Amino acid sequence: MLREELLERLAEVERELKARRADGGKIAAYNKKKRHKKQLAFHKCKKRNRWVFGGNRSGKTECGAVECLWILRGIHPYRKNRKDVFGWAVSLSTQVQRDVAQAKILSYLPKSWIAGITMLSGRKDSPAGGVVDQIKIKNVFGGISTLGFKSCDQGREKFQGSSLDFVWFDEEPPRDIYEECLMRVMDRRGEIFGTMTPLKGKTFIYNEIFLNRRKNPEVWHEFMTWEDNPFLSKKEAKLLEGALDGTSLDARKYGRFSEGAGLVYPEFEESVHVIPPFHIPPEWQDNISIDPGLNNPLSAHWYCVDWDGNIYVVAEHFAAGKDIDFHAGAIKEISRKLGWKTDGRGRLCALIDSAAGQRTLASPKSVAELFYERGILVDTNVNKDVFSGISRVKSYLKRGNGEGDIYIFSTCVNMIEEFKTYVWADGDAPKKTDDHCMDELRYYIMSRPKPADKREEISAIAADKLRRIRRKKTGR
Repeated sequence: MLREELLERLAEVERELKARRADGGKIAAYNKKKRHKKQLAFHKCKKRNRWVFGGNRSGKTECGAVECLWILRGIHPYRKNRKDVFGWAVSLSTQVQRDVAQAKILSYLPKSWIAGITMLSGRKDSPAGGVVDQIKIKNVFGGISTLGFKSCDQGREKFQGSSLDFVWFDEEPPRDIYEECLMRVMDRRGEIFGTMTPLKGKTFIYNEIFLNRRKNPEVWHEFMTWEDNPFLSKKEAKLLEGALDGTSLDARKYGRFSEGAGLVYPEFEESVHVIPPFHIPPEWQDNISIDPGLNNPLSAHWYCVDWDGNIYVVAEHFAAGKDIDFHAGAIKEISRKLGWKTDGRGRLCALIDSAAGQRTLASPKSVAELFYERGILVDTNVNKDVFSGISRVKSYLKRGNGEGDIYIFSTCVNMIEEFKTYVWADGDAPKKTDDHCMDELRYYIMSRPKPADKREEISAIAADKLRRIRRKKTGR
């Protein structure tokens, strides 16, 4: 029996390899000669709720269509394949379906893969000119997969009943339809993926996916810009850019959410600047920076600098409504776990907002003095120039400009969220809301951190090993 099962499995593998060698037309050439790195990151991601926020012409719809066909055909190069797959492609309206998602699917779908087509309107022998209801696709494992097309203007009731392996949203759906589709993939432990340009502002997708406020471990997102698309000429991109205002440019070029106010740090990309924690060599430790608050949140982060001048934000303390004893205790405990450096008397050093040096009628001692009494020597002599500080932070976010880069450990969740939500107010100043991490980040960056000195006892081999670890974690 075991021999028969092995032979059947080998036959399945052979059928799959044969199918991949067969003429796949356009889909066979996808990401071969030129590689779209963001598209490949989307395909490789194993999360069950994946989204691409992309500008127009960024390549987002291409990867959604190819993802559908790979799954339906049973030839996905990065996921477990199976036969008899059932999925939906969801558009905003039947007209948008015909002109965008359906057109893209048909452009990549070889005729030899098609087992049958059902039309809502138009002719089966010329489906591109009509509206497709379903496409039956031959699966390489011997079954028949089904792709159904749905439009949001049909209403939520039309999305009930089916059990699905996947749903592809081409552009942002209404919340009730999104939630109904989550129910459709539950039985089969299926997946949701979406490709969209966020033209509606900060909707529920902003909170549910981009900010991931529910902390769902299966949620993932990526941004695609014109620069990411190797098939879009620089000349065409420049013409498009010149025709858009700032808010439109945020959405249509960068795929960013906006609501009349642009992001202060559009250069921030979570997939680039956020990295998993790893062991930091002691000589990289540099400073702690604090933005004080009692009723408002107090934000503190631990900053390190490697030998090449790259900055790492490695730990976070963020809490509101607590007293100095609580904050000092938390900062000392985090420092203990990190093995953070102290002075000869075991005291920590930190930067802090200069306002912490002021005494008020509510207390005879300043916040700085209270921290000092608890073994944290805070330096209130920080540069608070907002415009210069933002410019300096931007220089660290822009990779490949000759200066160091900045990386934030994924455990620093409040700083990551503030990067995503920090926007300009009227004029040249950011909005003064939810900016505590951003303020103390500026204090630290404006202290002009220097590359770490290599200890003499570290051999060249050990130093090279540490550099390799850093490059493996950060990609640089």
